[in-house]
Amino acid sequence: MSDPTGTLDRVGLTDYEERALTELFTLGRTTAPTLAESTGIPKARVYGVLDALADRGFVKVIPERPKRYQPRSPETILERAVENRRQEYEGFRADLDEQRAAFLEEFEPRYERASEDVTPTEELFSVVDVGEPSESATRRLYHEADEQLRIISKSFEYLDTVAPALANAVERDIDIAVLLLHPDQLDADNAAIQADLVDRIESEYPTVGIRFSTEKLPWRGTLADPSMDYESGRAILLVEEKDVPLSMRQAALTENGSFVAGLKRYFDLIWEHESVAEYPKSSVEKE
Repeated sequence: MSDPTGTLDRVGLTDYEERALTELFTLGRTTAPTLAESTGIPKARVYGVLDALADRGFVKVIPERPKRYQPRSPETILERAVENRRQEYEGFRADLDEQRAAFLEEFEPRYERASEDVTPTEELFSVVDVGEPSESATRRLYHEADEQLRIISKSFEYLDTVAPALANAVERDIDIAVLLLHPDQLDADNAAIQADLVDRIESEYPTVGIRFSTEKLPWRGTLADPSMDYESGRAILLVEEKDVPLSMRQAALTENGSFVAGLKRYFDLIWEHESVAEYPKSSVEKE
């Protein structure tokens, strides 16, 4: 179970703001000096902290002498946080809409001139470093998928870094299938990690299909909306490079429909003919 106070990080509170709001839930209606003493927030800062919380709609200001401050209900705070974020987004979108024409007029000609000499081969791939850049690209594929995701991984050891995006795809009824390496192909440590993650996926995302490749997988990656008419599809992939440190590896990104369709054919062949559906727990127990 996640830490409930961690939710306050998600709504963008500073450390002082989080500390003040958490304490207000316990104190109820109180004064700024009392809150400062209770939380250790400097008295010179506490009024600004409370004003910031009031501006967000998280705290109610009682105009007494001295002023008192009272937290809104936890339910109200969550609703206000969502509304605040929605308004920020609408303001951001309105600002971009105002600047769109000038931006496109300035930069579209530059882009077109610079792209004139790009060959089809150069357009096939772009690359990102393995780690946060590749994980960010993977999350983007999950969020932007319209119909289908196909995932190939050794043990899905990066699940924690993409879990919210995966949950979002599940909630949107995206057809998701995950092809993992059979635990017989893993060492004991990776097999144990995989077993825990499989249990988690089956528990938290029961609509996600899982099978286990009985042969080694030469590449890992994610396919989003592959189209067998070769018209669309996106993918990220990386190959096995045991002798290359993770920090020096790169992952390839492509939006070439034909290439993504080829990757999908590979996925389907392994899924249908070289994988098993039931998790072979006995293999892990033998390790």
